[in-house]
Amino acid sequence: MSNLSALTQTVAAHVQFLDVRDLKVTLGNTLIVNDMSLSAHAGELLAIIGPSGSGKTTLLKAITGERPYLGSIQLGGCEVASLSPETQAMIRGVLPQASHLSFPLTVSEVIGLGILDRRQDRLSRAHRVAEALSLVGLPGFEARTYQDLSGGEQQRVQLARVLCQVWDPVAEDGTPRWLFLDEPVSSLDIKHQYQIMKLAKDYARRGGGVIAVMHDLNLTAAFADKVLVMKNGSKVQHGSLEDVFSETTLTPTFEMPLAVTRDDENGIRVVPRFSADHSKS
Repeated sequence: MSNLSALTQTVAAHVQFLDVRDLKVTLGNTLIVNDMSLSAHAGELLAIIGPSGSGKTTLLKAITGERPYLGSIQLGGCEVASLSPETQAMIRGVLPQASHLSFPLTVSEVIGLGILDRRQDRLSRAHRVAEALSLVGLPGFEARTYQDLSGGEQQRVQLARVLCQVWDPVAEDGTPRWLFLDEPVSSLDIKHQYQIMKLAKDYARRGGGVIAVMHDLNLTAAFADKVLVMKNGSKVQHGSLEDVFSETTLTPTFEMPLAVTRDDENGIRVVPRFSADHSKS
């Protein structure tokens, strides 16, 4: 058995959870993430929220092995820093905030980069690409040039690529796979925001793990199972949606008066609480 196979089997035995303990991440001499501890489980969608500059993306990059860190980040009982890129690629896909390509690739070629199983023949690969495009609302875009697409369309093509990398939320050996999504709906209209979040929620429902950096609080309320609230690089609160989404937590975090409403028809909603003077202006 190769070292890669042995390591993959070790990860597979415990990959149902992600565990972060006493994490610190610095950029230069600046501490960006400080004393962060959290856990996430396959079968759930964990949303990371907080004001701009609170360290959300840096935290996600540390979790995905893109940033060096102090402390511990264990995926499936194995320290992320010790996992090879090949092993990580088999168990998690990463959608960054932006993906820049210098070469004039077609949409099909970009998505095909995510198909790691080289045993698939050309017809099987083309079928998988078509399936992924349908999932992200871009059927028939295979021959389009990636650079000619809008920003939102490019974002959905990149998500299709990531999906192809970890297509089945649970592998044949029972290993859950993970999606790490950094602002996956930031460039999308409301229809496609909900389409992509439903896709992510379904991935978790079928046994995969999903961690998403989010800005829209109402989309977070509609789809998240657990929420991590960050501010100034630190954890404000981490727990269930019901526990975290409160005015006492969100108002000081975002430094804006927010009203949180709950009802059976619309679920949890967050709206600004304007003063009477402001509403007349």
